[in-house]
Amino acid sequence: MSTVIETHNLAKHYRDLVAVNDLNLRVEQGEIFGFLGPNGAGKTTTILMLLGLTEPTSGQASVCGFDPARQPLEVKKRVGYLPENPGYYEDMTAWENLLYIARLNRIPEGEARRRVTLLLEQVGLAADGDRLVREFSRGMKQRLGIAEVLVKEPQVLVLDEPTLGLDPDGAVRILELITKLSHERGLTVLLSSHLLHQVQQMCRRIGIIVKGRMIVQGEVSKLGSAILKERQWNFLVQVDGRTDALENELRSLNGVAEVEPRTGGWLLRCTEDVRPQLVSLVTKKGLSLLQLRSEDPTLEEIYLKYFREA
Repeated sequence: MSTVIETHNLAKHYRDLVAVNDLNLRVEQGEIFGFLGPNGAGKTTTILMLLGLTEPTSGQASVCGFDPARQPLEVKKRVGYLPENPGYYEDMTAWENLLYIARLNRIPEGEARRRVTLLLEQVGLAADGDRLVREFSRGMKQRLGIAEVLVKEPQVLVLDEPTLGLDPDGAVRILELITKLSHERGLTVLLSSHLLHQVQQMCRRIGIIVKGRMIVQGEVSKLGSAILKERQWNFLVQVDGRTDALENELRSLNGVAEVEPRTGGWLLRCTEDVRPQLVSLVTKKGLSLLQLRSEDPTLEEIYLKYFREA
């Protein structure tokens, strides 16, 4: 798998303010990468440098094999960018907005019309193509924005808070659309957001930036495993069959700190991973294991751990 976006010690200073500080970032081809951090952390400044819209103070960046500071037009040809608050010509229809963007990208008229028709259908606006954009809801405008950045058929999507201001249903629809398009087109997506539960649904890998510095990046599952080594393990256990005296035997397992009865089973609070011993015990007693579920760390827990350390 090739690297599509990469930075090395990328920095941006505004006089005495360090907006981005020696940032090292890597995004692989075809993945949806979650770029996380609080407001003012440097996410948008980083994105602007990746797009060639502002020059770095120091360091290097590469997007699709091009240096955004020296080859910004080559980067723009290959990257679709949806800012936090996308702008439209609100006195024009959705169709007219998209066709205008296609013309700006020098797409031939016939091909432009074909793409616009297809994109309006893909983003769920086929029935609204002739409506003025000023009549659109926030969610409809976000879907139109996604169609707009796809007109030039980019290799990479950069999305800055794409669900900001949307109701829960609208946010879910946008995220499902992004995931679907990424899989269908093989798009690489850099998703900047502070809505952690949404990112966890979409992204295998994340990076967390705080005060301009990347404090951690990697697979969500591996970052979660690191946290599990530092905290208590929790397991929900349910079995089928006679469970006489099983609770006492569960308490006697090495690593089990507490056993709490639950409906149809128990919640085990442990100081280590006791699943192998647990399965062995249930099997020896001739019982059927109905459920053995671990309580994995959420992305919020991962985020808070590294944020506090920073």
